Amino acid sequence: MRVRLKVEFTTEPFDLEEAPAHALAAREVIETAGLDAVDVGPFGNTAEGAAERVLASVDALLRKSLEAGATRISLQVNVLPDDGGEGAG
Repeated sequence: MRVRLKVEFTTEPFDLEEAPAHALAAREVIETAGLDAVDVGPFGNTAEGAAERVLASVDALLRKSLEAGATRISLQVNVLPDDGGEGAG
């Protein structure tokens, strides 16, 4: 069985005028990680994928966002229900 995860995250401090460097760094990690169903927005971001890819992406996201000036990173990781499909993950 392949475990799939969904990660939801935000980085702070917020800037309503333009995306701060830490937010751009986090989004770049997620958008280039080979994850499924990536959705980035001004107040929250989500992505789904195989557990190992999501976990590696979360590690990189935390490191790069903090290096780029994030003072707070909120994230939630959920195990997705097994759909029984062979190609999942």
